Amino acid sequence: MHPILVSGRRLLAYLLVWIPLLAFLVYVAWAAGGMAWADAAVVLAPACLIYAFDCLTPWYICRVRPLNAPDAPVLAGLWATAAAGGGLTLAGIAWLSGWLFNRPVNGRFALFFAMGTLLYLLSAGMHYAVLGLEASRQAERRAAEARTLAREAQLEALKFQINPHFLFNSLHSIAALATLDGARAREMCVRLAELLRSSLGLESRERIPLQEELALARGYLDVERVRFGDRMRVEETIEPGCSQCIVPALLLQPLVENAVKHGIAGLVEGGFIRIAARWRSGNVVIAIENSFDPEAVGSARLGMGLAHVKRRLAIRYGEEAGLEAGPDQGVYRVLLHLPCEAGTPA
Repeated sequence: MHPILVSGRRLLAYLLVWIPLLAFLVYVAWAAGGMAWADAAVVLAPACLIYAFDCLTPWYICRVRPLNAPDAPVLAGLWATAAAGGGLTLAGIAWLSGWLFNRPVNGRFALFFAMGTLLYLLSAGMHYAVLGLEASRQAERRAAEARTLAREAQLEALKFQINPHFLFNSLHSIAALATLDGARAREMCVRLAELLRSSLGLESRERIPLQEELALARGYLDVERVRFGDRMRVEETIEPGCSQCIVPALLLQPLVENAVKHGIAGLVEGGFIRIAARWRSGNVVIAIENSFDPEAVGSARLGMGLAHVKRRLAIRYGEEAGLEAGPDQGVYRVLLHLPCEAGTPA
């Protein structure tokens, strides 16, 4: 339904706008053909009332066929609709009103036709302007929501990194290594500090190159690899040209976290985590695969982490990006694709 028709106040305001238009049409009819003021008002008042609703129909056309200048088919269609639905309608209503009220309008069909066509085109232009303004506001709202979600993702990542369970496991591993291998214990301390420092460095950055995002994921996996040892194998395949694609910051962290928490941690013999990125026709496609125990996988695999990433992609890119997740041939795969904003690879 047209937005004006859903509110009585909007409809009343819209009809009030037609009062000066009616006065203008009466003046033009009087000045062009010597038609009496009273006759012109009696004929054009009901004609304008009906035609006011007819001029709301461009809203439906404008929504279906957005105007991307120069767009000859759309412009031609608007002119044809304006001539048929605008000019002929107003001329026909004016003729019918003149016949009903015994106010002949002979010789003024061309005038009414021209005025009806111009008013219909003016209505279409105003509808395009309103829809364009609405689209701009929606884009601004999506951008604001994307910034909010990015900040929330940073907070969630920091919350995870300082999570007592995470720090407990890390410190426990460091303590165990300190008596067996001091060098590895010191290495784990350095890696843990670097991970926290890198995440804190994203405080004011909403988007980063994929190579930086991958570095954060590696930092997290390096810390976990010290804890799991040979039980966790990490494989990475990044096609040339993908590294400079701009992605939302901390986009991959919830995914690799899920791969460890719901995959490797549940396997006594351990398993692998694979990260791959490839460039396809202006898009970057990222796949994260991991070994998992099918009997232990529950609804947590589709929990807040994946939902959060999917929501961020939808807000930032709309239908141009997407995320798919699920078991596939013995591995759990998360596949996401999004536009490569850095352009085509070298």
